[in-house]
Amino acid sequence: MALSSLHETLVLARLQGVRHRYGAVEALCGVSIDVRASEVLALLGPNGAGKTTALGLLTGLLSVQEGAVELCGGDPRMASCRRELGAMLQEARLPETLRVHELVRNFSAYYPAARPVEETLSLAGLEGLESRSYGALSGGQQRRVQFALAICGRPRVVLVDEPTVGLDVEARRIFWGVLRQLRKEGVAMVLTTHYLEEADALADRVVVMQKGRVIAEGTPMALKSRQGGTRIRCMSSLDVGHVAAWPSVRSVHREAAHLLIESTAPEATVRELLACDAALSALEVSPRRLEDAFVELMQEAA
Repeated sequence: MALSSLHETLVLARLQGVRHRYGAVEALCGVSIDVRASEVLALLGPNGAGKTTALGLLTGLLSVQEGAVELCGGDPRMASCRRELGAMLQEARLPETLRVHELVRNFSAYYPAARPVEETLSLAGLEGLESRSYGALSGGQQRRVQFALAICGRPRVVLVDEPTVGLDVEARRIFWGVLRQLRKEGVAMVLTTHYLEEADALADRVVVMQKGRVIAEGTPMALKSRQGGTRIRCMSSLDVGHVAAWPSVRSVHREAAHLLIESTAPEATVRELLACDAALSALEVSPRRLEDAFVELMQEAA
């Protein structure tokens, strides 16, 4: 196997057969997840799916009740393993009176091979804000500081929980670019987000959770293909039952004068439409969205 392939398949963090309870509530029900080097793994699911508990175990904030959790080959609660981890969680309590550069400098001091402070500030998009106190920053700017603290120690594993909440469009695009850069450096990343287009754009692999269980896993393309093919919308008088009988059609329904078709072979479906309806108009062909697949997975799980 080539060196690059070995690097890309190296598992840096793992949940294996993990069960975790809060009283009578089972938050994780035998969950197994691998996090690999040079990969962005998107952990998706509705509130209460178990994502936060999974992150809590990987960070060592929660103790393992049943199963096994590994971080860089060891226990996430060990200091030597935790130095390999950077985390940007939803709840962050930082001293509001400290200036941005002071926060980054102080956090960097915990790591033996931290990035230069100026490099960290640049990656997080904090140039010009170095002398501002943390409490004087906007919510989006505070999220950038939290991200800076997550990456300042050159971690091998980065966990980012809803990272772009409060960021404007431009700041979100810059953040995406940094995640892609870290992936090229061999960093393993776990991303939780409610922005499905963000997961679609960034993730190499997606794990979908519901009620403490993994219900689907694969690349964004694989999940979208699994739940259906391309979407076709057109104005047509063709009978729904006639169109549904075509081999390339997964589903079809009518909305007033429009047909809405899910097709596994869009070119074949379009050819059939043109051949069968000379008056066909307003033809639109669009790829499936990860959001569509996610909604259908949730409906199936329910």
